[in-house]
Amino acid sequence: MNRRNAIKLAASGIVGLYLSPLLAQRNLLGSPDFKGPFEPTWDSLAKYQVPDWFRDAKFGMWAHWGPQCEPEAGDWYARSMYQEGSRQYKFHLEKYGHPSKFGFKDIINVWKADNWNPEELVSLYKDAGAKYFMAMANHHDNLDLYNSKYQPNWNSTKMGPKKDIIAGWEKAARKANLPFAVSVHAAHAWSWFETAQRSDKNGPLAGVPYDGKLTKADGKGTWWEGLDPQELYAQNHPLSEKSDDNNGIHSQWNWGNGVAKPSETYVENFHNRTIDLIDKYNPDMLYFDDTALPLWPISDAGLRIAAHLYNKSFQENKSVQTVITGKILTEQQRKALVWDIEKGQSNEIEPLPWQTDTCIGNWHYDRSVYENKRYKSAKTVVHSLIDVVSKNGNLMLNIPVRGDGSIDELERQIVKEIGAWMKLNGSSIYGTRPWKIFGEGPQQESAGALTAQGFNEGKGKPFTSQDIRFVQKDNVLYATVMDWPENGIAVIKSLGTEMSYYTGKIKQIKLVSTGEKLNFKQNSQALEVYFPKQKTEASFANALEIS
Repeated sequence: MNRRNAIKLAASGIVGLYLSPLLAQRNLLGSPDFKGPFEPTWDSLAKYQVPDWFRDAKFGMWAHWGPQCEPEAGDWYARSMYQEGSRQYKFHLEKYGHPSKFGFKDIINVWKADNWNPEELVSLYKDAGAKYFMAMANHHDNLDLYNSKYQPNWNSTKMGPKKDIIAGWEKAARKANLPFAVSVHAAHAWSWFETAQRSDKNGPLAGVPYDGKLTKADGKGTWWEGLDPQELYAQNHPLSEKSDDNNGIHSQWNWGNGVAKPSETYVENFHNRTIDLIDKYNPDMLYFDDTALPLWPISDAGLRIAAHLYNKSFQENKSVQTVITGKILTEQQRKALVWDIEKGQSNEIEPLPWQTDTCIGNWHYDRSVYENKRYKSAKTVVHSLIDVVSKNGNLMLNIPVRGDGSIDELERQIVKEIGAWMKLNGSSIYGTRPWKIFGEGPQQESAGALTAQGFNEGKGKPFTSQDIRFVQKDNVLYATVMDWPENGIAVIKSLGTEMSYYTGKIKQIKLVSTGEKLNFKQNSQALEVYFPKQKTEASFANALEIS
């Protein structure tokens, strides 16, 4: 039996006599990594229950920050700088030089993070209403941002800032009494960095290889003498099919469609790095930027990591208090993990808790977004949060961090505006659960369908005062009117007496932000709520408490 079939059998719980020698050597179900009720199979992980802290938190904030933020030129810089003619390739030529002479390893070397103050930033995010905080532990660029036992040279304690970034973030989160999450992206470095194997096709350096194939022997006389760039780039392998297609990696994200399969050494190193991260920093949540789990379905490494984290939490708490997220999940996988939707939202109430992750700009800091003032507004963020929560989800919001570790003044103002709304209306968000329906109004009729990881964000019409979102908590119904009604009357059709959703008698309606009791009239077709004459602060979303 080949290794892949053995893994499939293991994943489905069919083990025992059919274990391959490789899996038997690892002692798949008896490894110390998974002592406890969870085994590294989807069937076993499906026993998982999402902890209440996550369901109650609703809103988290993320520092998607690493060396790719140093150029301040946007997402996937370490890949795109090797794509001849791309915006980031041209930027790199002008700022740093040709990628055959100054590659991404050299970006890491100049990244110093000298204005990073994790305690101040985490405190700012908590004040804005975040109930958990996430930091990036590594990206597809493969640099570990912690004191990594299994990536001992290419990590942030030895390179660039020479700081344990994750330790700094963790200390700040614990001091703020926020659950601490880490995001892990490095499983894809194997194929993602293939652009570094290229060379220019045009110009004076045509045919001169970029630095992606350099080895330890090439480093004599350089700043990286004695180090092996292949421990970072992982490019000592044949290219994937259609590797010259810059967009082809998206169809290969699930390790199919002709992708070059990673070696067992690479897979086990990723597994060990992630177990080391878990054991050193004790995250309350682990976010994976992968289809299902890392390296699935060609490896059981992600299953073993998940079982380890769940069992570790079970041993410490007598119940599992940790969360693992994954993308593009099957129905069974959604029982084992929290479904994460990237830059998008479900269009219905989901039976199980889920999360959307988004950012106010690009994932990695992009100075052009700042200069052109293209950040999402606080209003847009709050509307997304309300919509997501009404459908049983959480919102994880990234505030892009500059290379030096700071955020700019425009971002800071947006964070404060979000916080102003949350301080007034947070009771309609935290600890709530979905109601019978998530809402009403024209916005949902225009919402886009999910594609791939998500990516339907912003495809619908803007919210108006005709759009209402519902949640419930402690026998109270919250109805949020998604703008201030122009005529001062909010009309909620779903609460008409003939609609049968709300069967009790409405005794009182209060505006959550001020506590003011509002006059109302309920008839067979709708509930009419009469707003104050003067708009309240942050009136772009108005939570009503109905009891």
